[in-house]
Amino acid sequence: MRQLRSVCVYCGSSNEGPVLHRTEARRFGQILGKAKIDLVYGGGRVGLMGAVADGAIEEGGHVVGIIPEHLMRAEVGHGSVSELHVVESMHARKAMMFQRSDAFVALPGGPGTLDEVFEMLTWRQLALHDKPTVICNLGGYWNGLIGLIDGIIDAKYARPSFREFYKVVDGIDEILPLLREEPPPAIPSQPQKF
Repeated sequence: MRQLRSVCVYCGSSNEGPVLHRTEARRFGQILGKAKIDLVYGGGRVGLMGAVADGAIEEGGHVVGIIPEHLMRAEVGHGSVSELHVVESMHARKAMMFQRSDAFVALPGGPGTLDEVFEMLTWRQLALHDKPTVICNLGGYWNGLIGLIDGIIDAKYARPSFREFYKVVDGIDEILPLLREEPPPAIPSQPQKF
């Protein structure tokens, strides 16, 4: 059984997506706050990012936002989080998010969310870590991604074992129980250098 002190949530910064996504992001933040698990996220106060942070804050959770200088205005840094780290680059953001997290969760999002999730999965494939990743497939949002990964494996650009590096759930209530079932880490977490 894995001890969870912090969970990194990757998700979209757009307010244009389905209301269900924002509602469920907020609810997942509330779940983390109630469970006294730190939320690590991209530091914004808009879109799903803002919703998940607001939910955790509502429940007295510790929220760690990490945002690059150039996005501070575009993603509108959240002023009510426990810690807001303004970093120099996207690389620094991803490295700090990795270091501060015991697990990763992908809620709906865009290209930035995909970038972050695939980097963590690639690092796991390279045995740089064994932190679990959960893809929350709200309303089938990630069906295309799951199909893409299947196609990559079918074309032999990844081994079938790549599927072991992530789990897929349909709803947010499944995330924490699944993460807690993961075995304790076997690979010591090392700082990633870019």
